[in-house]
Amino acid sequence: MKVLALNSSPRSEGQSKTELMLSHLVQGMEAAGAEVEVIHLRDKKINQCSGCFACWTKTPGVCIHKDDMSAELFDKFRHADMVVYASPLYHYTVNATMKAFIERTLPMNEPFFITYEGRTVHPPRYAHPKAVVLSVAGFHDEEVFGPLSAWAKYLFGKRLAAEIYRPGAEAMAASRGGSRAQRILAATAEAGKEIVTTGHVSKATMARVHEQSVKDLDIWSAVANLVWKTCIAEGVTIKGFEERGMAPRPDTLESFMLVMAIAFNREAAADTRATIQFVFSGEVQGTCYFKIEDGTIDPRAGKADQPSLTVETPFELWMDIVTGKADGQALFMAEKYKVDGDVALLMRFEKLFGR
Repeated sequence: MKVLALNSSPRSEGQSKTELMLSHLVQGMEAAGAEVEVIHLRDKKINQCSGCFACWTKTPGVCIHKDDMSAELFDKFRHADMVVYASPLYHYTVNATMKAFIERTLPMNEPFFITYEGRTVHPPRYAHPKAVVLSVAGFHDEEVFGPLSAWAKYLFGKRLAAEIYRPGAEAMAASRGGSRAQRILAATAEAGKEIVTTGHVSKATMARVHEQSVKDLDIWSAVANLVWKTCIAEGVTIKGFEERGMAPRPDTLESFMLVMAIAFNREAAADTRATIQFVFSGEVQGTCYFKIEDGTIDPRAGKADQPSLTVETPFELWMDIVTGKADGQALFMAEKYKVDGDVALLMRFEKLFGR
């Protein structure tokens, strides 16, 4: 089987969730014996269809545009047994790059009107390859793929071998080293094998592809919103946020407790038993504490009975420390905040909350 895998994501490797899913699907296809060529459409020049119909009249089967579609991609498409259309979900369908490619396949058909299985269609000039549609979305709801799925089913009909949709792709990719992400990606590779060997994806494999990517969607959403707020405040993109190793900036007592719990390093705290109390002043006022015991952390609002360490600080100042915008040790020496209790514990913060 000759498979042409089209990736229309504008993002490069490492940031593209479409590419991440596609690469595992291709691994499975190749393991099953398929010959797969991956084309990144972001690297190709594909003009928009002019709607002139010259490919139907003046030059039958040949487009007027002289670009990568005419020079290279159309022939690859025409001679493929199967084409994988991999696109991020943009406004509930494929993105403009993929749509431009699909529209430029018009020379595959002839202009005449015929009735086929109750539908008016243009007869094929060349045999169309089978289709697999793959898409990813940041939303965790599978329903967001509904419009794309309806369109794919109508467009490809019986040629549609499989639809592979990955909701919550941002969360899945962010934790790609975790067991959930590994199971999802392994299932995607298995889907590739099944498409080649059986012509479809089993329900069991598809269920594994759709496994929820996070334990608690509310926590994920809260942290994601903090990341977006931080990017807006700092004037950076998500890519810039990641490249600079930035941390989401808490803006409430609750979000501070959430971020600290996520940043907690269980391994570094394996032998630690302590209670850390925070007393905040300034723009955000309140108290909270973290009980650390046997590699676990329990964040709670209010005051602890006997804290091992108490930190009294303006909220904004401590958030500067948390996000790496200020040197906590230097500010301590300058007496910008106060501590009472186990100062050695304070010196371990970078290890205890270093993720």
